[in-house]
Amino acid sequence: MTFDSFVESVQISKHAFTKESVKQLENNLWVKNLWPLVYIISDEDLSEAYIGESTDAYKRLNNHLANNQRNKFKDLHLITSSKFNKSAALDIESNLISYMTGDGKFILQNGNSGLANHNYYQKADYHRLFNYIWSELKEDNLTIKSLKEIDNSDLFKYSPYKALSPEQYESVKEVIEILTYGSSESIFVKGSAGTGKTILAIFLIKLLVTDIDNLFEFDESENPDEINLIAALKKKYPKPKIALVIPMTSLRNTLKSVFKKIGGLKPSMVIGPTGLAKQEYDIVLVDEAHRLKRRKNLTGYKAFDDANKALGFGQEGTQLDWALKQSTHQILFYDPKQSIKPTDIPKEDFEKVASKAKVVKLKSQMRVKGGNDYISFVDRLLNGTLDRTIEKYESDNYDLLMFDSINNFVDEIY
Repeated sequence: MTFDSFVESVQISKHAFTKESVKQLENNLWVKNLWPLVYIISDEDLSEAYIGESTDAYKRLNNHLANNQRNKFKDLHLITSSKFNKSAALDIESNLISYMTGDGKFILQNGNSGLANHNYYQKADYHRLFNYIWSELKEDNLTIKSLKEIDNSDLFKYSPYKALSPEQYESVKEVIEILTYGSSESIFVKGSAGTGKTILAIFLIKLLVTDIDNLFEFDESENPDEINLIAALKKKYPKPKIALVIPMTSLRNTLKSVFKKIGGLKPSMVIGPTGLAKQEYDIVLVDEAHRLKRRKNLTGYKAFDDANKALGFGQEGTQLDWALKQSTHQILFYDPKQSIKPTDIPKEDFEKVASKAKVVKLKSQMRVKGGNDYISFVDRLLNGTLDRTIEKYESDNYDLLMFDSINNFVDEIY
């Protein structure tokens, strides 16, 4: 099967999103024969949209018409093909959700549950097909930016609509189970740089604040165990008071801008450590918890001392103490190897909390294509633990070059 045949098979049709128009779709070839398809309902005036997939589009669209949040939309786009299977439709839907979020023209009403990444037959061809679908949607003014522009944007990089890796997906389930059924107040999510801790934190906060009705479009394809687990979480925390603590100022400002453009999220949910002194929370997620500070070698002490005073601590209080006191549950995303400054809280303080906490581990590299073997090699190199008994790291895709001149280093990069 040639790629051209994939492209030729795709049809993108536009319809009014009304009861009358949807009624007429009952005789549409793809709708009538219960074919897997992807759809977008949107309203340019409202700057809102919803993306879905279904093998029973007629029933699904009527469900949307009965939804007070979506029956105000005006436009419906159907993306159909005789080459679509269920896996392909799910993948195209997932990519559309992720990229239309990064595009920024519409704020999506979608929840972010179930966006797991999986392989299927001819997946590479369907990913190429997605480029064509995107260009057609751009032609129809449903999108603004090119895929390359979006790939390099903060809104795409930090979107909560990421298709999770199997390991990340299992980690999310584990965190939800602990929050729902566990007795531990603290959860440590441990992983080295590049294992996706920040993405997981953003994914979790979106999941936690989204109403159950918007998380799932219930049909036979959904995972009943996942639905039951999240339903139990929502019963325990129907409207949780929640905050994402970001110690690094630059990242905090970036995420505030991102949260402003994501449905259900607000910039006020992203706070610095001193923001913990202002109110208590049900759940606090602390990204890069190893960057939390103690009162040592700070450039300014007043804000730190004021927070300690407000929370009833003496000068020995740390930002970790603040998080523990001001929340019922803490999810700490932590990597001890990245703690390098005198102002950082000692590793021993975290280990004391971790000894009574639940620990979730992330191992798979999302950032470095050389994989875990490469990361392990670099760790041993920097820690001075390489010796000739250790197997040599080799890769056809990577070279390791050492320089004793910064000019030669720059020349080699160019």
